[in-house]
Amino acid sequence: MAASILQPLDKKSAGLAFVLGLATILGALGSQFIGGMQPCELCLEQRMSYYYGLPILLAVLITWNRLPLAVWYVAMAIVTAIFVWGTYMGAFHAGVEWGFWPGPTACTGVGESMDFNALNNMTPVIGCDVVQFRFLGISLAGYNALISLVIVVLLIISIAAQMGRRNRV
Repeated sequence: MAASILQPLDKKSAGLAFVLGLATILGALGSQFIGGMQPCELCLEQRMSYYYGLPILLAVLITWNRLPLAVWYVAMAIVTAIFVWGTYMGAFHAGVEWGFWPGPTACTGVGESMDFNALNNMTPVIGCDVVQFRFLGISLAGYNALISLVIVVLLIISIAAQMGRRNRV
């Protein structure tokens, strides 16, 4: 009975990774556009793993049984590597917030032309070391690192389950 619930573990863990990633990026966008929280430079950089990784993972999920196995492994390895980078970026940002190491010194430019009327429409630039929200002592960057790590683990489980299934056949 338990084996039937877990089968096929490879697709279920990859699907769970996708759902978790989608919920995370939608939450981040919601906190910005609905909640009014302005993302810093590192916040925007952390989102890139979701912007690149989730479409690739969705394509893998849609074409699951139609992909050649070698292509499946390469695509899953790419998605896993993207979310490893996302885990690193989240942990790096959390370290900047805690003051463990310095953050980036570059700021976003304001464009080529600027007049005094445009100053009224500017959005504030949030420093990467400024924590806008903490829950249970962990900032959003910290949660992003943890969620990205869980996604990486789920993807590794999916790859390992696929390898185990192929070895049994």
